[in-house]
Amino acid sequence: MAALSSHPTAAAPAPPPRERTRHLLVRAWCVFVLLVALIASGWNNLLGPALLGALIGLCSAVTIVVWTLVQRARAAEGAGRDPSWRRLPWLVLAYVLWAALSVIWTAWPSTTLITWSVLAATTLHGLFVADVLTWRELIRALVTAMKWVIGLSLLIELWVAVVLRHPILPDFITAPSGKVPAELYWVRGNLFDGGRIQGIMGNANLLGAAALLAISVFAVQFAASGRGRRIELGVWTAVSALLLVRAGSAGIYLATVATAVVLAMVLIMRTARTARGRSLRCLVFLLIGAAGLVTAWLLRDRLFGLLGRSDDLTGRGRIWTAVLAKAHERPVTGWGFATPWLPWDPHFQGWIMDHDLTVFVAHSMWVDSLFQLGAIGVALLALTYFAFLCRSWFFAVDRPRWDLHRDRPYSVLSLLPVLVATVLLMQGLVESRPLMEWGWLFMVMFCFRMKQAPYVGGGLIEQSPPVAERGQRAPAQQRRAR
Repeated sequence: MAALSSHPTAAAPAPPPRERTRHLLVRAWCVFVLLVALIASGWNNLLGPALLGALIGLCSAVTIVVWTLVQRARAAEGAGRDPSWRRLPWLVLAYVLWAALSVIWTAWPSTTLITWSVLAATTLHGLFVADVLTWRELIRALVTAMKWVIGLSLLIELWVAVVLRHPILPDFITAPSGKVPAELYWVRGNLFDGGRIQGIMGNANLLGAAALLAISVFAVQFAASGRGRRIELGVWTAVSALLLVRAGSAGIYLATVATAVVLAMVLIMRTARTARGRSLRCLVFLLIGAAGLVTAWLLRDRLFGLLGRSDDLTGRGRIWTAVLAKAHERPVTGWGFATPWLPWDPHFQGWIMDHDLTVFVAHSMWVDSLFQLGAIGVALLALTYFAFLCRSWFFAVDRPRWDLHRDRPYSVLSLLPVLVATVLLMQGLVESRPLMEWGWLFMVMFCFRMKQAPYVGGGLIEQSPPVAERGQRAPAQQRRAR
């Protein structure tokens, strides 16, 4: 016989699956992974190459364990998703595999093994972050990581300029001014004297790139957030802009202009109502882009002069000439993977000198790739970045669609991949960083994420709960069932 009772018979309240403590810890670990990649050179200045390598190895081991536990939890929950490996960024993995095969013919086996291990670890972490986070979680993780980068850069510059009042070398070693090359200093203390600043990375060009990336991340989150968070994000954007200007990187100034142009193009493309309108806009953009490139090349001397740089980008022409001459000796397969060049390797020590220091990159990802992996490596790299750029472009300009409805609003978050692709491609013209550290991780991460979830709020991982991720109200029957 049934009896009335005031005690509930339903299951005890529980947080949503993606807000449980274990998932919050996974998100925190992703933020730490991003931070390690973003300030890798700062970790090197603090720990040294050996301890930095140990840190990367430890992070890789933890990531493998965490990723395995996440996959087991998904299987236990019976998510019923398609295998993620079917949507892996295969062009990225082909480049990594070709770099690994270069150990067969490399001229520097130990350097190839060490640097390829770092490349493999970076690729692993890019795949991991893309697989365990949704688009909104990924953007939030990037916002948090960029706050740490910008905040630490500003703090260390203030500490050196206000408290110490003298430059510092790696490991916080103090050295008398003028007795060591300026390039060796971690922080020179130029925050208030008008000179270029290096931030936590210890390199003005890297700080400029990180500041431009932070502006892109903060601006996208600013547009997607409510009024309450916009003041905070606006302050962080302003601080990032200040650091970008004080870094004084000519290449990043050009990348900033290119990023603004690409953003304007995407927003204009979003106003197209028909396929004909989109095609006309694409044609106009191609013509304007070609004209801009030709004009920039013809007026490069004046342009570099306005930016305070020589026509060979402050010695890069001399480096490229030496590296290309070496690359022509093995044009097809290259000399063997080495990103970066380990300065203590006999093949690189004293080969190309700049300010009495051994150069450890070719200062162009294309020249570096040709030198190390030959024409085959350049072809794989070009296909990889072409696929990244195309996928991120259509990810930004196509309306989200998972059924017959074609008029859903665009997501602001879908702008970020194409902005990151622009920054990496522009930086890759005069730097090799897109082949390593945060540049490579971000490329792998966004490529994999876009293949898994072709629109914000949909895909393999974001299908649970699909209605909430897509920003729509659940039907009344579903709400009552919950």
